[in-house]
Amino acid sequence: MAGGLVIVGASLSGLRAAQAARREGYEGEITLIGDESHLPYDRPPLSKAYLAEDGQPDYYATEEEFAAQSIALRLSTRVAELDPDARELVLSDGERVAFDGLIVATGASPRRLPGAPELDGIVTLRTLDDALAIRERLRAALDVVIIGAGFIGSEIASSAHELGARVTILEAAPVPLVRAVGEVVGAAISSLHERNGVRLVCGAKIDALLGEDRIEAVELAGGEKIPADLVVVGIGAAPATAWLASSGIELHPIDGGVVCDAYLQSSIPGVYAAGDVTHWPNGAMDITMRLENWTSAADQGTRAGINAALPDKRAPFETVPYFWSDWYKSRIQFVGSAAAESVSFVSGGPDEDRFVALYRTGDRLVGAATLNEQRKIMKLRRLIHQRAPYADALALLEPADGDVAPVRA
Repeated sequence: MAGGLVIVGASLSGLRAAQAARREGYEGEITLIGDESHLPYDRPPLSKAYLAEDGQPDYYATEEEFAAQSIALRLSTRVAELDPDARELVLSDGERVAFDGLIVATGASPRRLPGAPELDGIVTLRTLDDALAIRERLRAALDVVIIGAGFIGSEIASSAHELGARVTILEAAPVPLVRAVGEVVGAAISSLHERNGVRLVCGAKIDALLGEDRIEAVELAGGEKIPADLVVVGIGAAPATAWLASSGIELHPIDGGVVCDAYLQSSIPGVYAAGDVTHWPNGAMDITMRLENWTSAADQGTRAGINAALPDKRAPFETVPYFWSDWYKSRIQFVGSAAAESVSFVSGGPDEDRFVALYRTGDRLVGAATLNEQRKIMKLRRLIHQRAPYADALALLEPADGDVAPVRA
């Protein structure tokens, strides 16, 4: 690789790609390009601990550590275009950067609320600067409205509630988190909001965001006006691939993510992808997936870095998905897939402070969700990876009352 490995996206996936390539013996140039001004940092705490008054960003590496690994870090640099024929990137200022191998690790951008007015106090969360802006407003905000009861919105709601704000969550769907964990478990974990004094409104339709220069209230379709000093929009994210539109690279027709093979290589030879932006056939689950979680971003970045820089060490990327979320001092964890024929609470129940729910298709364990059962989740993940029968999971957990009749998802 005479021209070097270039990675676009200086967050977790991009960083792990650069580090893995170097660690595994790649001796060529490595350039890591990021559009933020900050060194790569850990994103999950932005909606949790960082919102507290004394929260500090957790940087993954120092400038000295990048220099020691001979990784050139270019921050505050935006890539405008990929020219695959010239094997070059075009930066926003017109500069061209040549590459022999390229990894797309640009992640996802928060979706905006359609038709939202330009009012002060309506925000989204993705970056460290976004989190700082929310934290500064939370100190003064009395009434906080979260639009979207997904994991990011729920984590922010929990943090705001702990800081003393009056919090209301508005969710358009009848049950939150169905795509992530299914209807049964989505309803169970969402009950944590009301149990901790946070109002959750499902099936909510927003008629208007009210205010002169800054947000003052959110009006619902039924006429209710909910006071709001701060509105946080958390309605999901879309792959950040607009800069690839003219490249000819295959993008997913629904969300615009990069379509890859099992090795994380895109439709353009030598161009790979990793992290939130990536669609790929996951052999461990026998399904094509795009994941938005810390574990996948880290592991995919590592594999993409090796595959792109060291062809003789190429291997498919397979994983049993795993993610976690912290609300109201409770730990939610999930492994596998929520696409299952049935779901059973085999320990605890939907209204309890601890539970284990298993997802079953045929006689196979395909997923598991836990609330405050940290010691069990990784054992269940291993069983899913081994394609273990459902009975093995029951034997592992040894529920006191035996198996229960499944609750149909």
